[in-house]
Amino acid sequence: MKRAHILVTGHGPLRVVRICAAASLVLSAVIHVQLAPGYQQAAPGGIGQGTLFLIQAGAAILAAVFILLKNTRTAFAAAASVALSSLAAVILYRYVQVPAMGPLPSMYEPVWYTAKVITAVAEAIAGGLAVTGYGLLLRKTRRGPWIQPRSQHASAA
Repeated sequence: MKRAHILVTGHGPLRVVRICAAASLVLSAVIHVQLAPGYQQAAPGGIGQGTLFLIQAGAAILAAVFILLKNTRTAFAAAASVALSSLAAVILYRYVQVPAMGPLPSMYEPVWYTAKVITAVAEAIAGGLAVTGYGLLLRKTRRGPWIQPRSQHASAA
């Protein structure tokens, strides 16, 4: 009975969620840093895809550090935002030919390759874990009569 209560409120499972989400964000960041120079060649002096890759990598590292340092809904929301927006960009620019908009280049790339797949999977995992962590913390802070540990629920009936 106590085990179900620990799953929601204990630091053990949340710590695992935080570490795995951070590791996934770092993996995405590392790959983006490695790919950035090759993608910047199209716009060597301006905002190119390589620059955007470096910005994404920086945001992912900041979100990873934030989620490791703070066990808060804000940290989980930041990590989810970075991971899921990066995943959305990968999928969008894989399947839709979005034209250049202002300083942002057209980044249409209609192929999947190993590094792209790895980043997409890492971003999906990080986003899913961050949303899970947010939900667990939300459930912990909004515990009401409808969410009770099994021992209390059984005694109320």
